[in-house]
Amino acid sequence: MTEVWPMGTHRNDVGEIVVGEVSVAELAHSYGTPLYVYDETTLRSAMRGWQDALSSRLPHSRAVYAGKAFLCTAIAEIVAEEGLGLDCVSDGELFVGLNAGVPPHLLSLHGNNKGRNELEMALEAKIGKIIVDNFNEIDLLEELTAEHDEPMTVLLRLNPGVDVHTHRKISTGVADSKFGLPISDGQAERAVAKLVNIPGVRLAGYHAHVGSQLFDTDAHTGAISDMLAFAAKMRVSYGVELEIFSPGGGFGISYLDQDTPLDPAHWIETIASTIEAGCAENGLPLPMVIIEPGRAIAGPAGIAVYTLGARKQLDGIRTYVSVDGGMADNIRPALYDARYTAEIANRDGSGGPHETVTIAGKYCESGDLLIEDIDLPVSHEGDLLAIPAAGAYCLAMASNYNMSLKPAVALVNNGSTRLIRRRESFADLIRLDITRAHQE
Repeated sequence: MTEVWPMGTHRNDVGEIVVGEVSVAELAHSYGTPLYVYDETTLRSAMRGWQDALSSRLPHSRAVYAGKAFLCTAIAEIVAEEGLGLDCVSDGELFVGLNAGVPPHLLSLHGNNKGRNELEMALEAKIGKIIVDNFNEIDLLEELTAEHDEPMTVLLRLNPGVDVHTHRKISTGVADSKFGLPISDGQAERAVAKLVNIPGVRLAGYHAHVGSQLFDTDAHTGAISDMLAFAAKMRVSYGVELEIFSPGGGFGISYLDQDTPLDPAHWIETIASTIEAGCAENGLPLPMVIIEPGRAIAGPAGIAVYTLGARKQLDGIRTYVSVDGGMADNIRPALYDARYTAEIANRDGSGGPHETVTIAGKYCESGDLLIEDIDLPVSHEGDLLAIPAAGAYCLAMASNYNMSLKPAVALVNNGSTRLIRRRESFADLIRLDITRAHQE
């Protein structure tokens, strides 16, 4: 199998796709479909790859898993076991991380509109750092930290105003963005001036995230250079020492065989050399560097498995083949025009006739199309379809649209299988409903 699949994925003697030395057909039989499968070896290898590349090039720096890509207790436990930090964007993600045993000092909290409850939870747990995004948050932190003995470490999220080659909805460092404070119009400097006068916080450095699913380093190098020049200016003007520096994440992965993502060593070498040059140019000591891979860790480790159902052939137009999932468990094709590949998982039909089909989801939206115009062996109702590179931003954005049940999630590792999230039940759909009987 190609590199879009988890490590070691292959077909067995009867043609079934095998992930983590477990047959996908066996997994589907045990847990049903739709089903998401994560290979633990691929997860841990990616975590170690990023951390090793970073620490070998920039000692005392850290890779931090971006939990928004996909988070559950088992994933957070693996993060803790591998010694990575966990980047959270909500109190829910903080709860999962803390509950799974991630050390509080390795947790960070992002977000462009953090609520009082989220900041209070972060302060009470004494997490490692809060990434400040706006002036409202600064005012709220001033209020909430007034009675605290230990100042809370914060980074200021900067908007460097750089453009990137990615989908506009995952471009976060352009001038017109809801994230961060612009350097160009003086807002970032005014934020520094406010933060240094709040006793309850300690401004330790700066953060930026320029976008996601990036295949080149230009945006990162440009943003890093601008951020370090800003840091040098803030050191002179306000005495802020650059202790921590985070250029974010956004490292792209392969969704299709023709994709050519950069490996961790290439990314880290580019980031490290740019930081070293920028610090030397601006007279700054080398800071602790934090990177935030999310998709680059979870994405390649996960596959989605569906059962094929209805077929609809429209002569001269296209043939639709429907699956028992779709946009409720993977909204990326509808939201980002994301493209995937797929294979028939329960048999090897490569030697037989092929056809071009569109894989349609089962939900009541015309835009619920997982893959348009893919060449596959002629399929039959009941065949299993496996989609690779489905480990990030699929289940994380899943919904109960059409009152659908969110899929089960299995973790495989060298022939063993563990269910790490059960499939939702009908009872789960109404668990939060308040009926008249409850009110009487």
